[in-house]
Amino acid sequence: MEASQSLYETPSDSLDTFVEQSLQPKGDWKEEVQDAWQRICKFLRDHCFQDEPLLSSTRVIKIVKGGSSGKGTTLNHTSDVDLVLFLSCFSSFQNQALLRKVIIDLIELKLTQYSKTLAYSISIVHHREGKRDPRSLSFHVQAKKRSEAIKVDLLPAFDVLGNMCPDTLKKSPEIYENLINSYSHPGEFSPSFVVLQRRFVKSRPAKLKNLLRLVKHWYLQCLKPKYQKVALPSKYAMELLTIYSWEWGTSESENFNLDEGFIAVMKLLREYEAICIYWTKYYDFQNKVVRTFIKRQLKESRPVILDPADPTNNLGKTRGWDLVAKEAAHCLKQACCRTEDPTEGWHVQPARDVLVTVRQRGEKAHTLSVNPYQPIWKMKAELKKKYYCSGRQRLSFQERGEERQLLSSRKTLADYGIFSKVRVWMLETFPPEIQVFVKEASGRSKSYAVEPDDTIRDLKYKIEEAGGPLANSQTLKLPDRKVWNSSTLSDLQIKDCDTIMMFIKGDR
Repeated sequence: MEASQSLYETPSDSLDTFVEQSLQPKGDWKEEVQDAWQRICKFLRDHCFQDEPLLSSTRVIKIVKGGSSGKGTTLNHTSDVDLVLFLSCFSSFQNQALLRKVIIDLIELKLTQYSKTLAYSISIVHHREGKRDPRSLSFHVQAKKRSEAIKVDLLPAFDVLGNMCPDTLKKSPEIYENLINSYSHPGEFSPSFVVLQRRFVKSRPAKLKNLLRLVKHWYLQCLKPKYQKVALPSKYAMELLTIYSWEWGTSESENFNLDEGFIAVMKLLREYEAICIYWTKYYDFQNKVVRTFIKRQLKESRPVILDPADPTNNLGKTRGWDLVAKEAAHCLKQACCRTEDPTEGWHVQPARDVLVTVRQRGEKAHTLSVNPYQPIWKMKAELKKKYYCSGRQRLSFQERGEERQLLSSRKTLADYGIFSKVRVWMLETFPPEIQVFVKEASGRSKSYAVEPDDTIRDLKYKIEEAGGPLANSQTLKLPDRKVWNSSTLSDLQIKDCDTIMMFIKGDR
């Protein structure tokens, strides 16, 4: 716990010095990690597959360094190196899942046979993965002249990206369609996207990488020792939350105070139950399959942290967040988080603003940027100014294949699971008018302002006037009630925001 105490006892205005002197990797350690990397790569290329009859044609396409070493966030004398091994025998995600265990078993066997030629001591680390086949081979590499071991995770992967430029990936959404249709466990095929994951972090400013080192040091030295036998969220989840905090808190500035950034991350971790974040750098909402999948992911219980390179990898879907929050709250009371003015610093909300397009019949659509945790009545107040409303506003939305819902003024977009751009319909009513939804056989709903004394015939004509089918061709139905043209809405006990089914004669 000595390292943890040194962080907690470091004054907040000395964190830059702390990172520089204690956390940034020194030359000898970087050289040792690089040497180990080169020896293992040579072993994989020259000794793994040549003598195996069933895999003799297997070719190492490339080996990509991931983890902190690949991202440029290595801690001094603490390194996690992910080696992603792209092999020619994998022709698809399904094929990778089928052959992965065979490949891992072979590499483990060969490592044992050739360990002496590496000039390093190799010790295999076996993980329990339940009933699932292992996704990686973990081992420690230790130079004979030093005591520090380098932890290596070797992950065989399908080279789905090939030589594609990451900036053009959005033009090939079929890659993510195939991923979504293939995966069975969250992030199962994330190693195939390691180039994107590495680039997402490595391209960031040096000052941010120091903040990433500081958060990682806190995770390894303050959090993990307290809960050694408990599964905790991954370091990658901490990295993404730190990057998000920096983006939001500084507008991506390269100059910021390290203590303010560290405090902001701790505060965000303390509010983990409200976190819902994602990026659209490599995938977005344009493709139907990808859009539907992402929106379903964003409705999962929070925290939701989608890997910017792999939408199937929700890093918030793990246990232990309550323990992380507990330690973060404790950290905020230590010297490293004490500032002269606690009200200053970054103000990071746990989810990005949502782009809301509001439409009203006969009016120009307006687009608002809305905090998903802000009460909807605030959005209505803004709309009142834009539309010059004098009546009561009724806002509703409908997801594909679901019932139309009224947005309550007292609730937030987050209460409805809305964290991405959405289209909302606004209806202005004047008492005693009420709003009813008319649902077509296709599942689409439209809202209409009516009065309780209006008849069903009156409603049909309103539907026709709004561009719907002719009144005479409409059949309106309610469950367990006979509907006559002469019946009034009050007679039928139709209340505000009720739904009426509509069928077109001849279509049923």
